[in-house]
Amino acid sequence: MKMLCLAVILAACVGMASAQQANRQPVPRTSFEVEVEIPEIIPLWEGHAPGASGDEDGDKPTLTIYLHRSSSTNGTAIVVAPGGGYGHLDSNHEGRQVANWLNALGITAFVLKYRLGPRYHHPIELGDAQRALRLVRSRGQEFGIRPNRVGIMGFSAGGHLASTAATHFDAGDPAAADPVDRMSCRPDFLVLGYPVISFTAPYAHQGSVTNLLGENPDPKLREELSNELQVKPQTPPTFLFTTSGDTAVLAENSFAFYLALHKAGVPAEMHIFESGSHSVGLALSDPALREWPTLLANWLRGRGLLDK
Repeated sequence: MKMLCLAVILAACVGMASAQQANRQPVPRTSFEVEVEIPEIIPLWEGHAPGASGDEDGDKPTLTIYLHRSSSTNGTAIVVAPGGGYGHLDSNHEGRQVANWLNALGITAFVLKYRLGPRYHHPIELGDAQRALRLVRSRGQEFGIRPNRVGIMGFSAGGHLASTAATHFDAGDPAAADPVDRMSCRPDFLVLGYPVISFTAPYAHQGSVTNLLGENPDPKLREELSNELQVKPQTPPTFLFTTSGDTAVLAENSFAFYLALHKAGVPAEMHIFESGSHSVGLALSDPALREWPTLLANWLRGRGLLDK
């Protein structure tokens, strides 16, 4: 009798479970399947870029747009120039990852793909950076960007390009047929991570010099692109960080640029960490060096660039 009752109960349970299974709705998977928006990539110029020597991918400079779509967007934009010695681009850890972090601050980021040596030499790379700044300003209303909050940020050789753009700029050509060229290419602020700065000092990064200027460049051109020599009072406020442990691009680069900024009366903040190799990006695995983004956020906040 007990066995019969147990069998009846078991059958009832199985029946109830089967009924529940039949009536059960599929488990929503939205919490596991997050839709990731693919960033838009736009060319710096429609058609062939000025000075283009071909129609391959490397002949087409672009901006990859990382928009912050929430209400916390603050109207600040940063053009990000990855490094790579002017011979390649470290566009992941010095581009995409940095752009995602800037988005978290409410900043709209634009990762610059500029043309590279030895196929291209100066002034092509500078022209790409200047065009990027003009283009972002020209489309500021579309992206929710304030025209006086457009900065540039660069790492390593990208830092050289960014510092070149910050020391070689113009107000735009009001008579230009292209509306983009009517915009100023002066960045409103500058952020440099372990940057190449000097092309003349004993500590100059020779790989960047050769890729940008070719073999045996004119000494006057090397001087013109030694950006510690080109700082003026109109150079934008600057944040720098580097490490004493960087043996690829020595900290003397950052120090020389900081001293030039200080002498010219340009607001500047610099952090030199004791250890850390070159090309660290956000340095997420280094408990000391990974503080540099926080220091940068504090600097941006202090300059009102994170205010809505």
